[in-house]
Amino acid sequence: MSNIPEDLEYTEEHEWIRDNGDGTLTVGITDHAQEALGDLVFVELPEVECRVESAEACAVIESVKAASDVYSPLTGEVTATNPLLEDAPETINEDPYGAGWLFKLRPSDPAQLGNLLDAAGYRTFITETD
Repeated sequence: MSNIPEDLEYTEEHEWIRDNGDGTLTVGITDHAQEALGDLVFVELPEVECRVESAEACAVIESVKAASDVYSPLTGEVTATNPLLEDAPETINEDPYGAGWLFKLRPSDPAQLGNLLDAAGYRTFITETD
């Protein structure tokens, strides 16, 4: 069973979201997603200061098996991207909830957080869809 931290929010597209407490959110892909993708070899992240829309593709992760889009969990502005992933995309495989984060986002409508799944909801979702 995949690691699903209780303190995060999740999407049905397998992104996780951490509230940084400063008006920004950190976004990454879940342990479940990185396991399904396999060994990651390339990550294309959104540009800092670009606007992203909720549920729209904003990044790409490539593995030895396939390429997969990453979707923004909320509408807002990208405030930072993870520079480590440019040279070491495998960091996502090694530490998806820590050093393997993808980007930080300042949401334009924090109320959209209410549309996300908690850990129990995400656990149920992946159990029902696998």
